[in-house]
Amino acid sequence: MDELKNNSVVEDDSEGTVVVITDEDGNEYNYVEEMVFPVGEDEYAILVSIDGDECGCGCEEEHIHDEECDCDEEVDVILAKVVKDENGEVEYIEPTDEEFEMAQKAYEELMDKLEAEE
Repeated sequence: MDELKNNSVVEDDSEGTVVVITDEDGNEYNYVEEMVFPVGEDEYAILVSIDGDECGCGCEEEHIHDEECDCDEEVDVILAKVVKDENGEVEYIEPTDEEFEMAQKAYEELMDKLEAEE
């Protein structure tokens, strides 16, 4: 997905915050907010796709394809900047290249720290 546009938080449910991302062609994709982390004054979110029926991994329940899933499905992950619009509603926007690099570095450092604590 090249650009985040017309996105909205649909609901908070057992999977977490579900976000609908609409691409430039009007196609809608469902993501769950896996984590939000600060980078300087800004916040960024890791959004993981929850679209798709069955992955073929043999799991009985519908689930998110992540490290805990043994299937070979590729996971569609988006790094988005979290901002609030003029009404105070949360929006997820595409970061600039510079913002992306800073957020990616901060995320990797956070993951390294969490791994070291385990």
